[in-house]
Amino acid sequence: MRLTEHELTVALTGTAKAFLGSGRKFRKGGADIDQVWDETDRFQRFKLLDSIGTQIFPVLTDLPDVDVPVGGRPTFSEEQIRESVERHIGDVGRLRRAVTVKARVALVQAALSNLPPRAEGDLRLDG
Repeated sequence: MRLTEHELTVALTGTAKAFLGSGRKFRKGGADIDQVWDETDRFQRFKLLDSIGTQIFPVLTDLPDVDVPVGGRPTFSEEQIRESVERHIGDVGRLRRAVTVKARVALVQAALSNLPPRAEGDLRLDG
């Protein structure tokens, strides 16, 4: 799948915020995730973004190209996402592989849900 730098940045940041907000500290405290994100120091944000990015970018770029209308978002079946994830997992044990695939599929789905709507002039398959 071809994505713009802006789309990848928004998807990665949204996924990182969702991951950060899923932690026990934030679920119980009800803190505003945007405020917590802004208060997080730059190095902590870098480490989180780097960790998530190394897991989702290979999968996002491996997904098949689809024609996305202006104002729409690309959609993929869970099976397409799982197949792409499995191609990018190294040689690990059966149990670890199952857990890793499930977690990465969830991360990629979160990234796809955070993609901004396609704008006029963004990537097209016809050119």
